[in-house]
Amino acid sequence: MDFTPFILSFKLAALTSLILCFISLPLAWYLSQTQSKVKPFIEALSALPIVLPPSVLGFYILFALSYNSPIGAFFEDTFDVKLVFSFTGLVIASCFYSLPFMLQPLQNGFESLNKNMLEASYIAGKSTFQTIFQVALPNMKPALLTAIIVTFAHTVGEFGVVLMVGGSIPGETKVASVAIYEMVEIMDYKAAHIYSAMMIFISFSVLLSVYIFNAKHNKRFGL
Repeated sequence: MDFTPFILSFKLAALTSLILCFISLPLAWYLSQTQSKVKPFIEALSALPIVLPPSVLGFYILFALSYNSPIGAFFEDTFDVKLVFSFTGLVIASCFYSLPFMLQPLQNGFESLNKNMLEASYIAGKSTFQTIFQVALPNMKPALLTAIIVTFAHTVGEFGVVLMVGGSIPGETKVASVAIYEMVEIMDYKAAHIYSAMMIFISFSVLLSVYIFNAKHNKRFGL
């Protein structure tokens, strides 16, 4: 049994989660604190991957990253980096596709914080950066953990977007979900059952860990 697709899936999910964590933290903080009229537009735009068919999102990402686009041409001509049908392209596509799964839990976590606690931090002379990392994040661990784990699990299970942007290159872009699809195509149901069962176990395990942690946290603090 070749486990390379799973290794690629985990690598993709880890990189996507790490990148999105850095991107989403300041954006989630801004959305949780602002009363700007553009807030609903940013929220709607960031949530589009939840409702858009993966084929639609994948098509436009493929178009944007291809050599025929200014972005794709720039990276390939300047850095000799091909963005489509490559692992790099998968990471970029996954960041778009999984953004709301990182952003929304973080935003909800920031919005649930006691405003007096944040104001006290500012009065004590702490900067916004210090307030976020020394006050806000330690008091919203369940939201942070949920964001990271759900983003990781969601990325592991991606199919439509990664297939359109990355194709199925063994050892490069052939992740677990694509491998299962190909096994079904060639009617190798035994291997498909094994891969699918592993995906179910992994997804259930990470979600169970989130619920157990949140339950313990709520019980500890009497929530």
